[in-house]
Amino acid sequence: MIYVGRKNRMRVVKAVDFGLYLDGGDAGEILLPRREAPSDCKPGDFLHVFVYRDSEDRLIATRETPKAMVGECALLKVKQQNDVGTFMDWGLSKDLLVPFSEQAWPMNPGRSYVVCLFLDQQTDRVAASTKYSRHLNEDGSGFRPGEKVKLMIASRTELGYKAVINNTHLGLMFKTDVFQPLKFGQQLRGYIKASRADGKIDLTLQPAPDEARDQLEDQILDYLHRHGGVSKITDKSPPELIYKTFKTSKTNFKRALGRLYRKRRVSIEKYQVSLVED
Repeated sequence: MIYVGRKNRMRVVKAVDFGLYLDGGDAGEILLPRREAPSDCKPGDFLHVFVYRDSEDRLIATRETPKAMVGECALLKVKQQNDVGTFMDWGLSKDLLVPFSEQAWPMNPGRSYVVCLFLDQQTDRVAASTKYSRHLNEDGSGFRPGEKVKLMIASRTELGYKAVINNTHLGLMFKTDVFQPLKFGQQLRGYIKASRADGKIDLTLQPAPDEARDQLEDQILDYLHRHGGVSKITDKSPPELIYKTFKTSKTNFKRALGRLYRKRRVSIEKYQVSLVED
């Protein structure tokens, strides 16, 4: 079975002047153009290729890898528009279409947007969408609070940021839970905060309290080791400096210092924090 919009392992059937024909099963023979065909390839060999439809609606193979495949999300740049929709650069010679019916907001040439790639069942063509809810699962029943996940920042709303979770789900990060600048397409580690009554997913960039405390204490100790056992950043330092250095609030920083002091790992003076050697 051939998967359009994804990588396939395909057998070479025959060689012709303009390329190689690959066995596409029920889809028939699929051409790999000569410019992409390995010079030493012969019938019976297997190749890993990406399969999609060209401008003449024919299935075609390429050894190039696009920036994203069907079932994935990516930050892509708009190249042009026409009366059908918006076309984006996804790393192949034929641009990727975002139909107007799949656009959650107007898309402008030269701008980049996070899109979800899918296979249009009517045309069998790879297309993209910014209507994330159509293509991503919003049900959080399969996650547990505090679970670590991979996030991609997709869009901003009045409540906060929508983010793609593990390339399969969609969640919301409330702006009150965001303590750092975020960019569309940015990929970072996050955590499941909760599943709401309606099943939708709340996200946070902060780990569960116990894990967060341990991480911050380790971060402070690592900073001290890298700075000769002395830090001029103390519980009296400006919140902005503390956040810039440790990516945490002044309150959390003071609590972490207090725990380290009680564990006799640091000494706290008026203008500096010092590492207590074992």
